[in-house]
Amino acid sequence: MKIGPHQLRNNLVVAPMAGVTDRPFRQLCKSMGAGMAVSEMVSSNSLLWGSDKTMRRANHEGEVDPISVQIAGADPKMMANAARYNVDHGAQIIDINMGCPAKKICNVMAGSALLRNETLVGEILDAVVGAVDVPVTLKIRTGWDTGSRNAVTVAKIAQSAGIQALAIHGRTRACGYSGQAEYDTIAEVKTRISIPVIANGDITSPEKAKLVLEKTGVDALMIGRAAQGRPWIFREIAHYLETGESLPPPEVAEIRMVLLAHLQDLYAFYGEVTGIRVARKHISWYTKGLAGSAAFRHSMNQLQSAPEQIAHIERFFSELASANQRLVYFQSEDEDKWAA
Repeated sequence: MKIGPHQLRNNLVVAPMAGVTDRPFRQLCKSMGAGMAVSEMVSSNSLLWGSDKTMRRANHEGEVDPISVQIAGADPKMMANAARYNVDHGAQIIDINMGCPAKKICNVMAGSALLRNETLVGEILDAVVGAVDVPVTLKIRTGWDTGSRNAVTVAKIAQSAGIQALAIHGRTRACGYSGQAEYDTIAEVKTRISIPVIANGDITSPEKAKLVLEKTGVDALMIGRAAQGRPWIFREIAHYLETGESLPPPEVAEIRMVLLAHLQDLYAFYGEVTGIRVARKHISWYTKGLAGSAAFRHSMNQLQSAPEQIAHIERFFSELASANQRLVYFQSEDEDKWAA
């Protein structure tokens, strides 16, 4: 898929996730086969741009192109300024957040709350597209609630404004992350506009990825929660779509190696104090389902230094390896499992 001048190496995109898609995670997913990764959302409030959090989110040093940064807000002028700010700090694609369902975002009429005001949607899109010379993309949901699905209308507004790709999470804001993703709605949007459409929601396996592509006819897939603790899902999907064959699941030895490298990147990016806190959720995701992992995760949350975290992880994986050298991971649609 191509977005403006940027030819992606494949049609797999890492979804923007607050508190997750920081630079270390984006780099890891790209190294594991993702064609593009969208950053955590950056606030359009310029008063926050000097904060450590925003400065980290604007740090793209060493990141593989294209660099896509998501911005969030409800004021057209502020959003335009935020787009300029992020382009000045290395963004090659600006993504606009109109899909976040979080209360703190919707309460200030940003994120998916914007879907209730189609006039404001158009004003924001026009302002941002007119403010920068890089491609602008948009992420939405299917509507505010099941009684007001307006994804097709918003998609047409986006295309008219010059948006160059549209990602759709196949749920309404009211649905949150419950229920089944509305692939029929995404498929309808695809037939009504000519810009690239990216499907998001419940893409948890290579087989599901192929099914969603066939069912919706979209140009690309966006994967979020399924990549938490499973960054190799991108290489698995890419291989399956290309060959029709499934890659063998990763062995525990590889998971240990990926996890430890990820943690070192987190420590370097955040500093040790913040890094060990951020690392805890990733450690939990990587080890979910492993024998003894519940007690391990509990003890991990008590540790206060990076060397302690590393030592505990090394010991945990060494015990697994001594029990079964060929332990491998696989995930079904319904549950996580480990097996020899």
